[in-house]
This record gives sequence, structure tokens and C-alpha cells, in this order.
Amino acid sequence: MKKLNYHTGKTLKLTNVLKNKILLSDENFNLNTTVEQMQSYIRTHGARQIGPLIQYSRTFVNDNQELDMEIFFLLQCDNFIHGVEYPYQMESVIRVPDAMYCRYMGPEQSLKIAYDKIHVEAFEQETELAEESYTVFVESNEEEGTIVADVFVPRKS
Repeated sequence: MKKLNYHTGKTLKLTNVLKNKILLSDENFNLNTTVEQMQSYIRTHGARQIGPLIQYSRTFVNDNQELDMEIFFLLQCDNFIHGVEYPYQMESVIRVPDAMYCRYMGPEQSLKIAYDKIHVEAFEQETELAEESYTVFVESNEEEGTIVADVFVPRKS
């Protein structure tokens, strides 16, 4: 079985997306608690989660001219939630066209290999990539410590 499956020109389309910005400075951050709180928020507002957890990350130069990063967790819902309160945001559609894509199957701690594969392919094709990525956590086997994840990195427009 292939551990990396690479393609170009893929489109990622997400609908009714609940977004939660992750504060990198929060020492009390807990992945499971954060996701459970998002799932609970979706349920208490009369919606259901559709699909797996998605991580969006973006690098940028901040006001101090230093490299910085934003990370959001995204969950799709079966319908749009109106009047979303802080810390959440809601987007009806997120479309990421013409992305380089890699499906990764293997140990969770080695997921970076999928990003590396995309960046090597972009380098070889002389393609500039955007400073953002989407990682869709398709499947997890905690017993074996393995995951299946789809990584999308859009080309710079």
C-alpha cells in the first residue's frame, strides 16, 4: 500500500464550516477538549458535524516584521449556524482551487513528510505555493499510532 499519493490541480471545497482559531500561546491547549467543545457547540445549535477535523494553517509576516503563524480548526456542519459567538466563526463555503495534494498514510509523527513531498514537487515544477495549507484528518488508528490525512497546499495566485 502506498504511503504517499500525490496529485496536482485538486480542489478542496468545504461547506458550512465552523472555525476556531487556536492560540499558540495558550499553555492549557488540549486538542481533544477543543474539538469536543466545537462538536458540542454544533450540537447545541441544532446542527450535526459532517466529515473529519480539518486544520488550516497560514504563515505571514506580523507587524514586528517577524514570521508568524495562524492555526484554525475547522468542522463542517450539515447546515449553517447563524449568530455564532466568540471564539467561533462560521463560513458558508471555503473553496481552495488548484491545490497540490498528498494523501498520507503512516505514523502521525511523520505527517510532515506529506508537506515535504508537496514542496519538493512544487520546487521541481517551479511552482510557487501559497503560505497556507489544509490538513484533513481522514482516519486515525490509535492502537497502531497511524493516521490517514489529506494535505492540500494551494498554488500562489
